Amino acid sequence: MAVQTVASTTRSAAADTVDLGPAAALSCRECGHRVPLGPVFACEECFGPLEIAYDFSAYDAEELLKRIEAGPANIWRYAPLLPVPADVATKPNINPGWTKLVQADNLARELGADPGKLFVKDDSGNPTHSFKDRVVAQAIEAARAFGFTTLSCSSTGNLAGAVGAAAARAGFRSCVFIPHDLEQGKVVMAAVYGGELVGIEGNYDDVNRFCSELIGDPAGEGWGFVNVNLRPYYAEGSKTLAYEICEQLGWRLPDQLVVPIASGSQLTKIDKGLQELIRLGLVEDRPYKIFGAQAEGCSPVSTAYKAGHDVVRPQKPDTIAKSLAIGNPADGPYVLDIARRTGGAVEDVDDGQIVDAIRLLARTEGIFAETAGGVTVGVARKLFESGALDPSLTTVVLNTGDGLKTLDAVAGTGMTATIRPSLESFREAGLG
Repeated sequence: MAVQTVASTTRSAAADTVDLGPAAALSCRECGHRVPLGPVFACEECFGPLEIAYDFSAYDAEELLKRIEAGPANIWRYAPLLPVPADVATKPNINPGWTKLVQADNLARELGADPGKLFVKDDSGNPTHSFKDRVVAQAIEAARAFGFTTLSCSSTGNLAGAVGAAAARAGFRSCVFIPHDLEQGKVVMAAVYGGELVGIEGNYDDVNRFCSELIGDPAGEGWGFVNVNLRPYYAEGSKTLAYEICEQLGWRLPDQLVVPIASGSQLTKIDKGLQELIRLGLVEDRPYKIFGAQAEGCSPVSTAYKAGHDVVRPQKPDTIAKSLAIGNPADGPYVLDIARRTGGAVEDVDDGQIVDAIRLLARTEGIFAETAGGVTVGVARKLFESGALDPSLTTVVLNTGDGLKTLDAVAGTGMTATIRPSLESFREAGLG
């Protein structure tokens, strides 16, 4: 009961009159218990996670489709399906989304997929160069509705930068917490927006525990932690990846998706988004498979999947893919359910395979992925080789961040040659 009590103490009076569009309530994913909208993240009945429940009953599929397609070229085109007010597009926000879906024929040849069947959803094109801009954009709207004045988070790097940028744009104070040994590129990007950046001695799970304690302390009064007390709203931002992929494929479901796993929330919300599009009649209902991708040095979900377990045992992270280094993933059991229900799987790759995959994607498609993207491409390669991915089906692989944030992973990459400024030297180097 302590978790629920802590969350409830931060709720402002604004929660009683909150306008979050079609969001109707918070519903427990375990027991179905419902509570009013507010900055609450755990069920008071069973301590299960809460998520947004919607009222879409008034929507007509044809009219909704027209409304979406007439919307802005960002996630707010899907405002009718998100926990945001109708006028969200007029408010100061970093407006992420509508990133490229790249038909990756060169990569397909390397991986053994059929031409025209492999796509990379490249979310490095968001304002702070990662998919985290999507979830933070949602959280900002909930923070406004509930009267918070400070935006915060626990982060493995990308989220810290997204919170800093969104808070600066929206006029919030920000104070974010990260493991003390993050990649320098992510540290700089989180700090440059002028908010407070605090390193915690320990890994991400230590940082997250600290933030949960701070919520219950008077020092945390008025703070919206995007991935703790605002998590039900924050997590919905990942649904927009599903919406965009389907719209960019001509309003049809992909047959196969390969999604990286950190907490597991992104994968579960992509599945939720696909199911919503089916129920609303915006896409044809047909089978699809979702595959999860982890780094071998932090693969608790993959380990559980391969062992046939339903419980995910925590691990101590040891991988270059620090953005995925969550040893105790909150949504791990739900990822297992989705992989098994859809006929997918959860696989992992080691650090060497991650680096090889980063270079492969850059060399074939001109996309420089961070280590998390190396994980998804590396896992996709492994799944095509094993036959788990069907090369004849439409497959979407997610790249969730920019390689400029994780330069250390490919530090050995450099100049082909150094020559004198002469044709003779050019030819001597074997370049002519």
